[in-house]
Order: sequence, then C-alpha cells, then structure tokens
Amino acid sequence: MTHATTTHRRTTGRLVPAGLILLGAAPLAAGTVSLSVSAAPPSPAVLLHALAAAPYTLLGGLQFAPGLRARRPGLHRAAGRLLVVCGLVVALTGLWLAVANAWHDGPLPTGFRIAAGTLMAGSIVLGYAAIRRRDIARHRAWMARGYALGLGAGTQLVLLAFASVISGPPGPLSTTLLMGLAWAGNLAVAEWGVRRRPQRLRRSVS
Repeated sequence: MTHATTTHRRTTGRLVPAGLILLGAAPLAAGTVSLSVSAAPPSPAVLLHALAAAPYTLLGGLQFAPGLRARRPGLHRAAGRLLVVCGLVVALTGLWLAVANAWHDGPLPTGFRIAAGTLMAGSIVLGYAAIRRRDIARHRAWMARGYALGLGAGTQLVLLAFASVISGPPGPLSTTLLMGLAWAGNLAVAEWGVRRRPQRLRRSVS
C-alpha cells in the first residue's frame, strides 16, 4: 500500500463520519429551535423521537470511523448497543407519529414515512441479528442502511433548501416528493457503500 493510498484512506475515514454527523446535526438544531419557540409543549412521542434521534445520528456517525472500530472495539460495541435501542425508538416513534398525523398529512407523505420507518426498524433488527451470529459483513450492511434512513431528515433539509433557492419554496406535492427522494437517495448511497467494500468484507452481504 502506497503512502498516498494510506493518506487517502485516513482522510476519508475522518471526512465520512464528520459529514454524516454534520448532516444529522442540521435537523436536530432546527428541531430544537422549533420546539423552543413553540407555545405548546411537545407530545411525548415527539419528545422521545427527538431525544433518541440525537445520539443515534451523532454517535452513529462515529461508528463509521475505521480507526474507532480498530483501536477501540469495546467502545464500538458499547455504542452499537445504545444505537440499536435509540434507532428502534426513532423508527417506532416515527411510525407512531406518521399514523397519528395521517389525517392531516395525507396518504402520500404518510406512506413515505411508514415505509421509511418500517425499513429502518427492520434494518436495525437484521443488523443486530447478524452481529449476534458474528456475521460482520451483513451487520455492517444492514446498520448502514438503517442509519441512512435515519439521516433522511438531514437530506430532506438540504434538498428543500436547495429547491427554495432554485425556484422558491416548494409546494406540498414537491415537498413530499423531495422527502421521498431524500430517503431513497440516502438508501442508494448506503447500498453503493456496501457494494464497493473489499470482497472479503462483502462476501456474504445480501
């Protein structure tokens, strides 16, 4: 391995977690501001969703740092256990809120939210089951998919901001389609990352 290759991998190993954390932090900050200025107190489901989303998105980004996994495997495992719980809380409260607000939001946004929440919860469960079998390749693949879906709010914020700059604030249908595009795009990037891993790590991924 050349020095340039080693340097590139180290740089990528730092930039990827930093980028993921930054993407996850944006909607957390926006949500915190929104809750702080709201006259009505948040519902228990909204509060639980926000409290679980913070460690899931921020701590979850660090799990993608190769150095952490290599040098501190115990910390990686401990954080992973916490993230399984937080991720499932995020997904399940998201499903609850989607169903509870279906009458107001309409069928298409509700369908997107239910699909994303179900896929996220399923990915986390499958990732946990895989590591219990010591199947590291499938564990990493499913956890990456679940985390990508969990970062959907961050990508939605970016896409909506970009659309607003280009053509003004998007309408309800455009907002809904961008919301779905964010989840689909995140999942596609995660899948690309899974498939481009070295053969020895992705041999058993399905």
